Amino acid sequence: MRFTTFLKDDHARLGVVDGDQVIDLNAAQPQVPDSLRAALAAGVDLAAAAKAAIASDAPRQPLASTKLAPLVPEPGKIICLGLNYFDHAKEGGREKPEYPWFFFRGATSLVAHGAPGILPKVSGKFDYEAELALVIGQRVPRHVSQDDAPGYVFGYTCFNDMSVRDYQKRTPQWTIGKNFDGTGGFGPVLVTADELPPAATGLKIQGRLNGEVMQDANTTDMIWGVAETISLLSDVLTLEPGDVIVMGTPAGVGQARTPPVWMKAGDTYEVDIERIGTLVNKIVAEG
Repeated sequence: MRFTTFLKDDHARLGVVDGDQVIDLNAAQPQVPDSLRAALAAGVDLAAAAKAAIASDAPRQPLASTKLAPLVPEPGKIICLGLNYFDHAKEGGREKPEYPWFFFRGATSLVAHGAPGILPKVSGKFDYEAELALVIGQRVPRHVSQDDAPGYVFGYTCFNDMSVRDYQKRTPQWTIGKNFDGTGGFGPVLVTADELPPAATGLKIQGRLNGEVMQDANTTDMIWGVAETISLLSDVLTLEPGDVIVMGTPAGVGQARTPPVWMKAGDTYEVDIERIGTLVNKIVAEG
């Protein structure tokens, strides 16, 4: 099953994808809240509601011409991993970290598929990072085992962790360079976990700048996979429905190239993940 979040009268609404069309799930099934996070928190059987909506004569609209929002516009938490592919750690001059390099993103950094990534006025060192992201579907118990952890994932999607590198390096913490407004591409669709390999392993992930392949890897190449990541996080904090985990990027980022490759106004970056879809964001200058 595939879900998306779209805009109607500037309000984000949960949609179910039926082929190349989208159905307003709340309009078709009024018992379902109109946001993904609220529906998950309420324990709604979204698969059953989506199947009923698709089987009905509910109005549909073309997905391609629908203005989307970030899949979860206001997640409770957005937890990201740095240096989570062996080749990316190596190109950054580091060996495998002993523990994941976690950092947080804020909701105002998120942008939808088709929306612009914002090149900030204060920096020209604007980089791309193709990543797999997941959305938690149920409250995760503390100290969950790796065997059980993937069962708490509702679905998977694409993310572009656009990074302002000079700001990222101003402090030992990465947060400031990862939270500029309009720098977290998120979407376009969420594919439920049951439609993908366990823990989304073995999926090809590719990043393309203006059509040129810059990143080309497989989710199997992660240092910490989905199961171990969730288990480690559960040792520390409570993961709740609608929380987002962004799983890190493979090698090929702009800052590691000679000479460096920075995104410019007018560029387009695509994040393509096998069996999930393609996230596209055009870069525009702030203001």
